[in-house]
Amino acid sequence: MKLLIASLVTALFAAGAFAQTPAGSADKAHAKKPVSAKKVPPATKRQAIEEATPTEDADPSEKLNAAELEIAKRVHTGEIQCELGQKVSIKPMKRDGFFFVSRGVYKYVMHPVESRTGAIRLEDPARGALWLQLGNKSMLMNQKEGKRLADDCVSPEQADFARNMKPVNLLEPGK
Repeated sequence: MKLLIASLVTALFAAGAFAQTPAGSADKAHAKKPVSAKKVPPATKRQAIEEATPTEDADPSEKLNAAELEIAKRVHTGEIQCELGQKVSIKPMKRDGFFFVSRGVYKYVMHPVESRTGAIRLEDPARGALWLQLGNKSMLMNQKEGKRLADDCVSPEQADFARNMKPVNLLEPGK
């Protein structure tokens, strides 16, 4: 019974499809092709974004104070491995205290900002990006879009710090 109903439904759909084709469409020479928008390959889009993103442009009017320059000395540089096979590259720029941070097509010119928590913060205020470096991991965030671009990024120094962290039992009374 189920097979009969399924066969009837299939036959109805097939008949509906044949009924909707115009009579003259069998002649392929007169058939019109639909006009489609020109598609840009993803590689070309990525290249256009990279070319439009300034790489070594730090605002010359932006001056860093002594505390921010001191923070810049503690920033881990190089290619840092993150979760899901991602990599973030942090390179010091010619100007003291400024860094070029990139992950894929995302490129930022960042500088240190003082934080109350003691975490190392690099910001690109023009693009709304934030690099947050803690003792055992770092993350790259886009504040404008409200999302993390890379998480659980660990440099060799942070991996050593994480290995040496001692677990704390909060239920045990203090000594």
